[in-house]
Amino acid sequence: MLNYTDIQAAADRLSGVAHRTPVLRSRTLDELLGMQVFLKAENLQRMGAFKFRGGYNAVNVLTDEQRARGVVAFSSGNHAQAVALAARLHGCKATIVMPHDSPTLKLAATRGYGAEVVIYDRYLEDRAAIARRLVAETGAALIPPFDHLPVMAGQGTAAKELIEDAGPLDALIVCAGGGGFLSGCTVAAKHLLPDIRVYGAEPERGDDMRQSLRRGEIVHIDVPRTICDGQQTQAIGVEPFKVIQAMVTDVLTVADPVVVEAMRFVFERLKLVIEPSGACALAALMHHRAQFAGQRVGVTLSGGNIGVDRFVALMTGAEKVD
Repeated sequence: MLNYTDIQAAADRLSGVAHRTPVLRSRTLDELLGMQVFLKAENLQRMGAFKFRGGYNAVNVLTDEQRARGVVAFSSGNHAQAVALAARLHGCKATIVMPHDSPTLKLAATRGYGAEVVIYDRYLEDRAAIARRLVAETGAALIPPFDHLPVMAGQGTAAKELIEDAGPLDALIVCAGGGGFLSGCTVAAKHLLPDIRVYGAEPERGDDMRQSLRRGEIVHIDVPRTICDGQQTQAIGVEPFKVIQAMVTDVLTVADPVVVEAMRFVFERLKLVIEPSGACALAALMHHRAQFAGQRVGVTLSGGNIGVDRFVALMTGAEKVD
């Protein structure tokens, strides 16, 4: 299972490469929620999301010989960009399997970093199977988006930095899709603050992780219909689930309209743009605020990769959300 030494090693590899993103405060938010909130602004990370941490670490641990054969990844967008940029920084080829309905901004950025993009239909095709076929054909190294220890270790460095900068926390809320970010952050947080309570946050319509934690086994669901495109996973990863089952307190779910409310608050009060998945942890805190009253709570703002047209549509109500 992932351990803290893996995260420390990842932090050493990322030093001077990844941004040490700021921890933001808002007096208005504290007063509104009745607690002290510490926001880790990973939307300001390289390529616009925490995913750079895991993507870079995973490419960096490969041998020169492995990198010479290239890397393959599958992702709805942020892991795609992370691996594409990491591959470019290491001078190797990247091929990324992405769904046909990926946000245009994420597709363009992935190609802009020099990756070859292979398009698939997320509702009809198996992205992992497509990626495995490419690996078999090319000999490239597969870098999964969450069920991969080097990726998990890299993601955990975000919580390490948050706690180092914010000081002791009572609770930490992390957005959850396949579980790579949540598991990495949980291992880091529980090592540094053994009594901290760690929570995942996912959209109500994609609550596979919540179901899995309650049932004690991995639950598979259909592709969720949610505005949180980075959290449209169908099942938690095997390696992340080992950590989450052992260490995570609970998984909080939140409706899409509350996610939009959180995006609006961050834009209007903190002057930051975050994507729906990036707002999920804050939205969960806003919705479940009663159980955190009077506490010091860390929250991940996990990404900001959203195009201006989509952002405006969500903020103005032109895109209906229910």
